[in-house]
Amino acid sequence: MAIEITDATFEEKVLKSDKPVMVDFWAAWCGPCRMVGPIIDEISQEYEGKALVGKLDVDANQEFAAKYGVRNIPTVLVFQNGELVGRQVGVAPKTTYAEALDNLL
Repeated sequence: MAIEITDATFEEKVLKSDKPVMVDFWAAWCGPCRMVGPIIDEISQEYEGKALVGKLDVDANQEFAAKYGVRNIPTVLVFQNGELVGRQVGVAPKTTYAEALDNLL
Protein backbone atom coordinates (compact mmCIF):
# COMPACT_ATOMS: atom_id res chain seq x y z
CA MET A 1 0.00 0.00 0.00
CA ALA A 2 1.10 3.53 -0.71
CA ILE A 3 1.97 5.55 2.38
CA GLU A 4 -0.22 8.41 3.56
CA ILE A 5 1.38 11.80 3.07
CA THR A 6 0.04 14.94 4.74
CA ASP A 7 1.02 18.60 4.74
CA ALA A 8 2.75 17.91 8.07
CA THR A 9 4.86 15.02 6.69
CA PHE A 10 5.39 16.21 3.09
CA GLU A 11 8.75 17.88 3.62
CA GLU A 12 10.20 14.94 5.58
CA LYS A 13 8.83 12.12 3.42
CA VAL A 14 8.96 13.73 -0.03
CA LEU A 15 11.39 16.63 -0.22
CA LYS A 16 14.07 15.08 2.01
CA SER A 17 13.87 11.55 0.56
CA ASP A 18 17.04 10.03 -0.88
CA LYS A 19 14.89 7.97 -3.28
CA PRO A 20 12.53 9.08 -6.06
CA VAL A 21 9.05 9.85 -4.68
CA MET A 22 5.68 9.54 -6.42
CA VAL A 23 2.74 11.35 -4.81
CA ASP A 24 -0.88 10.76 -5.84
CA PHE A 25 -2.98 13.87 -5.10
CA TRP A 26 -6.54 12.57 -4.71
CA ALA A 27 -9.88 12.93 -2.89
CA ALA A 28 -12.42 10.36 -1.71
CA TRP A 29 -15.25 11.87 -3.79
CA CYS A 30 -13.24 11.76 -7.04
CA GLY A 31 -14.26 8.90 -9.36
CA PRO A 32 -11.11 8.94 -11.53
CA CYS A 33 -9.02 8.98 -8.32
CA ARG A 34 -10.60 5.67 -7.34
CA MET A 35 -9.39 4.26 -10.68
CA VAL A 36 -5.82 5.48 -10.14
CA GLY A 37 -5.63 4.44 -6.46
CA PRO A 38 -5.19 0.68 -7.03
CA ILE A 39 -2.56 1.36 -9.71
CA ILE A 40 -0.60 3.54 -7.28
CA ASP A 41 -0.84 0.79 -4.64
CA GLU A 42 0.57 -1.74 -7.13
CA ILE A 43 3.40 0.62 -8.07
CA SER A 44 4.21 1.11 -4.37
CA GLN A 45 4.62 -2.66 -3.92
CA GLU A 46 6.65 -3.14 -7.10
CA TYR A 47 9.05 -0.27 -6.29
CA GLU A 48 9.37 -0.97 -2.56
CA GLY A 49 12.93 -0.23 -1.49
CA LYS A 50 13.67 1.60 -4.76
CA ALA A 51 11.19 4.48 -4.59
CA LEU A 52 8.68 5.94 -2.16
CA VAL A 53 5.05 5.99 -3.31
CA GLY A 54 2.40 7.88 -1.38
CA LYS A 55 -1.03 9.46 -1.49
CA LEU A 56 -2.07 12.93 -0.35
CA ASP A 57 -5.76 13.68 0.28
CA VAL A 58 -6.27 17.19 -1.14
CA ASP A 59 -9.40 17.82 0.94
CA ALA A 60 -7.49 17.39 4.20
CA ASN A 61 -4.12 18.71 2.96
CA GLN A 62 -4.25 21.75 0.71
CA GLU A 63 -0.88 23.43 1.33
CA PHE A 64 1.31 21.37 -1.00
CA ALA A 65 -1.45 20.83 -3.55
CA ALA A 66 -1.61 24.62 -3.89
CA LYS A 67 2.18 25.02 -3.83
CA TYR A 68 2.59 22.64 -6.78
CA GLY A 69 -0.40 23.93 -8.74
CA VAL A 70 -2.58 20.84 -8.43
CA ARG A 71 -5.91 22.07 -9.82
CA ASN A 72 -7.32 18.83 -11.20
CA ILE A 73 -7.28 15.43 -9.56
CA PRO A 74 -6.02 12.85 -9.80
CA THR A 75 -2.60 14.42 -10.30
CA VAL A 76 0.50 12.35 -9.72
CA LEU A 77 3.74 14.25 -9.10
CA VAL A 78 7.21 12.75 -9.14
CA PHE A 79 10.06 14.19 -7.09
CA GLN A 80 13.78 13.51 -7.01
CA ASN A 81 16.19 15.15 -4.57
CA GLY A 82 13.40 17.47 -3.42
CA GLU A 83 12.69 18.74 -6.95
CA LEU A 84 9.50 18.23 -8.96
CA VAL A 85 10.56 16.23 -12.04
CA GLY A 86 7.29 14.79 -13.37
CA ARG A 87 3.55 15.41 -13.53
CA GLN A 88 0.67 13.26 -14.76
CA VAL A 89 -2.81 14.79 -14.66
CA GLY A 90 -5.81 12.50 -15.00
CA VAL A 91 -5.99 8.74 -15.35
CA ALA A 92 -3.12 7.03 -17.16
CA PRO A 93 -2.11 3.41 -17.70
CA LYS A 94 0.12 1.76 -15.11
CA THR A 95 3.05 1.82 -17.54
CA THR A 96 3.00 5.63 -17.55
CA TYR A 97 3.57 5.74 -13.79
CA ALA A 98 6.14 2.94 -13.87
CA GLU A 99 8.14 4.67 -16.62
CA ALA A 100 8.21 7.90 -14.63
CA LEU A 101 10.00 6.06 -11.82
CA ASP A 102 12.11 3.85 -14.11
CA ASN A 103 13.61 6.98 -15.69
CA LEU A 104 14.93 8.02 -12.27
CA LEU A 105 16.34 4.68 -11.14
